[in-house]
Amino acid sequence: MTHERCAELLRTLEHMTRIPDAPPIIVVDNGSHDGTAARVRAEFPGVRLLRHDHNLGAAARNWAVEHVTTPYVAFCDDDTTWQPGSLDRAADVLDEHPSVGAVMGRCLVEPGLREDPLVPELRASPVPAPHWLPGPALMSVMAALTAFRVDAFRAAGGFSARLWLGGEEELLALDLVASGWWLCWREDVVVHHRPSTARNARLRRQLGIRNTLLTAWLRRPVRDALRRSAAVLASAPKDRCTAGAVLRTCRLAPWVVREREVVPDEVERRLRLLEEPQRNSPARRYVG
Repeated sequence: MTHERCAELLRTLEHMTRIPDAPPIIVVDNGSHDGTAARVRAEFPGVRLLRHDHNLGAAARNWAVEHVTTPYVAFCDDDTTWQPGSLDRAADVLDEHPSVGAVMGRCLVEPGLREDPLVPELRASPVPAPHWLPGPALMSVMAALTAFRVDAFRAAGGFSARLWLGGEEELLALDLVASGWWLCWREDVVVHHRPSTARNARLRRQLGIRNTLLTAWLRRPVRDALRRSAAVLASAPKDRCTAGAVLRTCRLAPWVVREREVVPDEVERRLRLLEEPQRNSPARRYVG
């Protein structure tokens, strides 16, 4: 999916249309006004283009999945590129392990191809896993690095339109795990990320805090949601951006009450195992 980042999208499509995995590609243009749709139609006629008149946020991925005819779908932002062979390797994992609902890859950040700060945390995941799981077990994913089983994605309802964007993956991931699916990380599934400079960092930080708080209250027991909320806010700067995130969260309290569905005890036990790594993680600082 893309929004107002035509040049970055074209660079990504140039790469994705040439990898040997040869995936069918769907682009969702989230209400861009920079000529994105015209350029895609002219330069990549083999790509299916879905164009919306406004920015759907992460729910744009749901719209794309409505048009998917393959058993698996891998998401890709306009500033990420799946590396040759990685889509096939992710599909092989899903083929061979029918209880795996999603496979997340290893993120290397361009231009230096250093590992994303989150990678060591994923590699050392403390979540208990069955012996057959072909990688560390996860409780959340990053969408643009992940291949999903389409039936599982659809049954879980996809990404929440209410969360819009920024940490929107955790709610979907918890719903998948609560439904019995396993999520895993793979070292040999590689995705490059060239972070876009065309983004509102403060808005993304605010949405990230809000959505983390909302997810905790939507799915965790009260005591655990309180503890998670306190940890998130303790790690965030004490500024107007953070205050705005808290205010946005509070405004959605009636929706949270209506939609709240606490995860099973076993899922909550796994979440608790992640709390210490999350507190000490250099990748989880709301300081953008």
